[in-house]
Amino acid sequence: MASAPRQNLTHQLTHDLGIAIVRGVYPVSQGLPSEADLCIEYDVSRSSTREAVKMLSAKGLITSRPKQGIKVMPESHWNMFDTDVLGWILSSKPSLSLLKEFTQVRGALEPEAAALASVNATDAQLDDIAKALERMYEAEQGLDDPLEADIAFHTAILIASGNRFFVQLTEFISTALRVSIRYTNKIKGVAGADVQKHAEIYQAIKSRKPELAKTAVATILIEALALIESQL
Repeated sequence: MASAPRQNLTHQLTHDLGIAIVRGVYPVSQGLPSEADLCIEYDVSRSSTREAVKMLSAKGLITSRPKQGIKVMPESHWNMFDTDVLGWILSSKPSLSLLKEFTQVRGALEPEAAALASVNATDAQLDDIAKALERMYEAEQGLDDPLEADIAFHTAILIASGNRFFVQLTEFISTALRVSIRYTNKIKGVAGADVQKHAEIYQAIKSRKPELAKTAVATILIEALALIESQL
């Protein structure tokens, strides 16, 4: 039982240091304080500090070597598919260029996922997409959260694709969608997504029409990308 508080401290320190690195508090050229100094600065044990350093190293944010200290790695080394790293970046400095790149990734993945879902989705998975769509309709009436309903719709399609790699990306997609959907809706001046266009995606998947499903998803992503580019 004694390990739980320590684990919490480790994760909190990892989060605090991750945010600080992303915000540039510890520049690449200067690196981080020593583990001993971090213990004092953040009031945590040496073991928790060591674990946090290991976690940040695994995420590509830092490197720690004997006699060389803890060095902050350039952004090009950061694991952008790590949801912690992506979340820290999006909460600290969500640039338009980053949102553009993320939308380009969605454009490469999600139309294909929808096409696969139209072939592979089980009845239960189709029901999950339908339930998410219903939540989007309810969100228009103020009965559900429009952002959460939209995210549920897109992640349900990734899961229904039957592709294990797409399924593994659901958390990554969800993390970035929380920022990108909110931003594009703000540009459009609406609270939620175009539910009718999402209904067309669902109908294409339900009707087992891969090309139609692929085109329907591509259409909304092309629109989102154009909105972001209009602000650059």
